[in-house]
Amino acid sequence: MKHTNLAALAAVACLLANAAHAQTLKPALDPSTADAVRDHCLAHAKRSNHAVAVAVFDQGGQLLSFANHGASPAAGEVALWKGRSAAMYRFATRETANWNMSAAPHISTAEGGVPLFTREGASLGGVGVSGAPSAFDAECGARGAAAAGLVVSPPGH
Repeated sequence: MKHTNLAALAAVACLLANAAHAQTLKPALDPSTADAVRDHCLAHAKRSNHAVAVAVFDQGGQLLSFANHGASPAAGEVALWKGRSAAMYRFATRETANWNMSAAPHISTAEGGVPLFTREGASLGGVGVSGAPSAFDAECGARGAAAAGLVVSPPGH
């Protein structure tokens, strides 16, 4: 009887600890959502007759998804640069270009990278697009994010 009560008490304590831990976990960008951002952006670019490269990163700057559909190899590298910057600094590269910090690690000074957030404002990562005019690159990333259920600026900005 005592062992049964102790086992039940231990099980309840374990469940409560797991529930508390689950509540402290931060949202994360999963690979399928990263692929959705990439694919929606590529589809938008194709409809607009642009060849682009798209790179999607998690909030730590780790590449989750990449594709280069007809853009130059250099455009692929620039998409990586833009996307990592947006993910790590949590600002669109159009803004970071104005910071006068071009020597900061992984910072992009070219428009076309946008950060990714949940609708509640939690940072998830960033997407970089390159190969088309810079304004289109940024729009493409934002459209890809929206189609995947994400936003490119936290609420209130």
